Amino acid sequence: MQRILGIDPGSRITGYGVIESNGLRSIHISHGTLRLEGQELPPRLGQIFAGICRVIDEFQPEVMAIEQVFVAKNPASALKLGQARGAAICAAVSHQLGVMEYTPTRIKQSVVGSGHADKVQVQHMVQLILRLDQRPVADAADALAVALSHAHGGTALARLQGGGGRRA
Repeated sequence: MQRILGIDPGSRITGYGVIESNGLRSIHISHGTLRLEGQELPPRLGQIFAGICRVIDEFQPEVMAIEQVFVAKNPASALKLGQARGAAICAAVSHQLGVMEYTPTRIKQSVVGSGHADKVQVQHMVQLILRLDQRPVADAADALAVALSHAHGGTALARLQGGGGRRA
């Protein structure tokens, strides 16, 4: 079994999910969100780094899977999202974790079966796959979906289909 940390980065809320998987079966370990405080971006990036470090220290994952930046309508939002991803990636690298990146489409496709699934569908499928008593909040569900995408052959599937999962 491999322990995987999934991250759904955000400059206001960053979701995380930890699972164990052998590629066929996945077990829920933990999930949650880092709710970032303050108006200025640099302190929030520090909160992401510190929060992910705490999650890594507590749950000892072997690899981190993270959602790639998508092109947003607002360039400023895309830049902030990229910086949030960078803070999370730096936390993983500082703990000697491998980092794999997955596109939002690939994540939805591997968890829901459709690359255009909405957040409610992702939440529902994550709840079913991991046999959770309650539906996780959207950001945590997205992070668990990233981890599941990696666990259930995201890398192999991406290579076969020409992209979607790559080492950061």
